[in-house]
Amino acid sequence: MVIKPKKLHRGDKIATVSLSWGGAGDQDIAWRYEQGAKRLEEIFGLEVVPMPNSLKGSQYIYENPEARAEDLMTAFQDKEIKGIISNIGGDDSIRLLPYIDFELINQNPKIFMGFSDSTVTHLFCYKAGISSFYGPAILTDFAENVEMHPYTIEMVQRTLFSSAPIGEILPPPEWTSEFVAWEEGNKERKRKMHPNSGYEVIQGEGVVQGRLIGGCVEVLEFAKGTSIWPGLDNFDNSILFLETSEEKPHPNLLRYWLRNYGAQGILASINGMIIAKPKDEKFYKEYQEVIQTVLKEYNREDLPVLYNLSFGHTEPRFILPYGAMAEIDCERARFSIVENVVE
Repeated sequence: MVIKPKKLHRGDKIATVSLSWGGAGDQDIAWRYEQGAKRLEEIFGLEVVPMPNSLKGSQYIYENPEARAEDLMTAFQDKEIKGIISNIGGDDSIRLLPYIDFELINQNPKIFMGFSDSTVTHLFCYKAGISSFYGPAILTDFAENVEMHPYTIEMVQRTLFSSAPIGEILPPPEWTSEFVAWEEGNKERKRKMHPNSGYEVIQGEGVVQGRLIGGCVEVLEFAKGTSIWPGLDNFDNSILFLETSEEKPHPNLLRYWLRNYGAQGILASINGMIIAKPKDEKFYKEYQEVIQTVLKEYNREDLPVLYNLSFGHTEPRFILPYGAMAEIDCERARFSIVENVVE
């Protein structure tokens, strides 16, 4: 069991960190960071504290993984900081691994939230024994052009500010993954939204429960074989959540990666899978076919798999707490988190 962090309250201090790409500190994108931070303050009543190295720009951040890790450790250790939110993902936060103090994280449990390459930081937290939150980041969701999506606001409030059980998570009515260039001249241009078709059961029956574990499938590849890769027992009776990044990997790659999960014994151990809507819905059907093919290869045609959930590289998104008990209802195509996730 992982330690649940304490919930947020209005007035709490929140640290922002750049653990992978450092664009939040680049002059041409600084407005985007400021807009996201302002939303945290105005909508959620939080005090935003950028960590010392986090806004030094993408070149500095790339060249100094130890400084990135120092920011993360500082944020966990500071008693006044009640939560940590990633500015953005990237592709190299695995380089922080040599500089992580897992005991420090364990002794200072608090909310950490981010997605994509933040998968690595979630695995840091998981190894340290605390729950973290796969969800919105500063430069994306909080800095959304014109205004934050109401669905995102609701999910942040339900997940991070309340100690009540989360309950059923409904799909958002609409989605987008359109990229509007992060130029200040575009800040009043809303992205085009599409009607959302909701969740889809691609195989399995009945109702299953399990503790959540997973992340961005490409980023998980960085972690395999390292000290932060969860042991097989961590997948026992779990619900594995997977999403693909903005790189929209070819279905063959997903096939190879999932076969590795089969070879490790993970597919035999889990109780179910939830899969996020792919960016731009690229390879939407092909990914389904790959998942079903590999599960058949490993004799898991019985495994409940719920598809097209909103926690990946589309917006708006909901939040997945690592280690929380979740439920897939195949008969009604429903997904729920059946316990409280913060104290």
